Amino acid sequence: MADANIRIPAEARDRLAEIAAEEGLSLRAYLARLADTLLTPAERAERADEARQALREWNGYDPTPAEENCLDAELDRRLTEAGIG
Repeated sequence: MADANIRIPAEARDRLAEIAAEEGLSLRAYLARLADTLLTPAERAERADEARQALREWNGYDPTPAEENCLDAELDRRLTEAGIG
């Protein structure tokens, strides 16, 4: 595997190195593991599509984009009301 140099602020590097050390990992190993656990935007979109399809097949739930926007707005309102958002 080829190495790559990534420029980040020293504070971020030091923080990541401290977290890695607490987990018994080198910074390199920690970042490689972190990269393996994150999804790219394309992977997140694919999983969302799969989840929508599964839900649609399971119970017929298939909101339109406008309905999704209304539901998102209602959720945001409730989270704000609860002091979370």
